[in-house]
Amino acid sequence: MQTDVRPAEMPRINTPELALQYIDEQIAAIREQVGGGKVLLALSGGVDSSVCAALLIRAIGKQLVCVHVNHGLLRKGEPEQVIEVFRNQMDANLIYVDAVDRFLDKLAGVSDPEQKRKIIGSEFIDVFVEEAEKLEGIRFLGQGTIYPDILESVAGIKAHHNVGGLPERLNFELVEPVKLLYKDEVRVVGKALGLPDSMVYRQPFPGPGLGVRCTGAITRDRLEALREADAIVREEIETLPELPWQYFCVVPDFKTTGIRDGKRTFDWPCIIRAISTVDVVEVNAVHLPYELIDRMVKRITSEVPHISRVLVDFTPKPPATVEWE
Repeated sequence: MQTDVRPAEMPRINTPELALQYIDEQIAAIREQVGGGKVLLALSGGVDSSVCAALLIRAIGKQLVCVHVNHGLLRKGEPEQVIEVFRNQMDANLIYVDAVDRFLDKLAGVSDPEQKRKIIGSEFIDVFVEEAEKLEGIRFLGQGTIYPDILESVAGIKAHHNVGGLPERLNFELVEPVKLLYKDEVRVVGKALGLPDSMVYRQPFPGPGLGVRCTGAITRDRLEALREADAIVREEIETLPELPWQYFCVVPDFKTTGIRDGKRTFDWPCIIRAISTVDVVEVNAVHLPYELIDRMVKRITSEVPHISRVLVDFTPKPPATVEWE
């Protein structure tokens, strides 16, 4: 089994040939680890979990059971897209779980970022256990953990829901075929596996979803405002001829005065962030065209209720992290 430390002699996977070699190695390792057992995979539809799923499908086929949990912290239209791509187009063994109320009720009133992450991670584990109990032969939990997740957890920068293993009371063993890869390497492997570009180059998205972009204690109205603003940001930025590596917005838990329809308002600001990076260890801010920013400001403040101000975050990493929480 793999360790959590990337070997010093491991080459950077930046060519189709190296990707195919890595795929062959992982297929052999997965088959040796899993044998005839079944694997339960958290399939968010993001790059990491999609490549993980494709590797597992290549290695063990129908022994993989994919579970898509709608925790209410997904982007606009995302659950529908996951079902369309994986169930309808890829014929994956996909279970859809609507757990919106379950997650949001547990998160109500919780403002500490690490506590929010732990609640979301714990609920994910509980959901998987419940789904596993409905199935026969589940012995493994597949996860799309990648190397930057491990590095940040070890350094104490932030906790990741998919780092650290499972509680001792569970009998699942982890299967993590992309845990030694950086994000750019995951994409190269995804291309070599034949995944569509819309999946391979999909926007990176944190495991806790919009929960770490709706800062502080999450409320349903502010979360919905964030979801709508995020959809506008992605739609507008995707009109550019060359896209940033990642782009999103944050709606923080404080309010600012504004004017709407000639009357004073006291609503939330929205903060836009666009970045470029190779390995997520270091990140540069992308300076978007002024015309694009103006268009997003007008659309967000006119189309999204309860947002009265739009800002842009130009901070690199370090000193900032990619996400606000």
